[in-house]
Amino acid sequence: MTMRPVAREAYSYEAEVGCGWSDRSRVLLVMDGDCALCSRAARFIAAHDSRDCIRITTAQGPLGWALLSHYGLAPDDPESWLLIEDGKAWGSLQAILLLAPRLHWAFRALAPLTLLPLWMQDWLYARIARNRYAMFGRDDLCALPDDVLKRRLVS
Repeated sequence: MTMRPVAREAYSYEAEVGCGWSDRSRVLLVMDGDCALCSRAARFIAAHDSRDCIRITTAQGPLGWALLSHYGLAPDDPESWLLIEDGKAWGSLQAILLLAPRLHWAFRALAPLTLLPLWMQDWLYARIARNRYAMFGRDDLCALPDDVLKRRLVS
C-alpha cells in the first residue's frame, strides 16, 4: 500500500461524489479518529493553529473515506494520513513536516528530515504508523472534544 497520494489535478476532489469539502481557504487534515497519537496531535493543532487555518476530519468518516479513496490511499490503512492545501494532497512524513513548523517554531528543528529521500521518510513514518496503537493506545478523536477542537472538526 502506498503512503503518498496519487497526483491529481488541483481541487479535483471537489467534483468527487459525496466529497463535501470545498473550503479553499483552509488546510484539511485526514487522520485516524481512533488513534491516541492522532487525537493528541489534533488537540495540539487546535491549540496552536493561531491563524485558524486548519480543519480536521477522520479517516473513518464519509469525508475522510472519500478523500483518501480519491487520492488512492486506503482509509482503513494505518499509514493513510492526508494533508490537503491549495488543492494539492500530501501524505506520509512529508505532510507532517509541511504542517508542523506552522504550529510552533520549535518544529523547525525537524527541517533536516525534509532532506531525507522520500523512501526513507516513508519508512520512518510507516514504523510509527504501523505500531501507533501499541505505542500510544487508542482514543476517540471525536469523543467529547473541547470547543477549540470541536470548531475544527469537519464531518
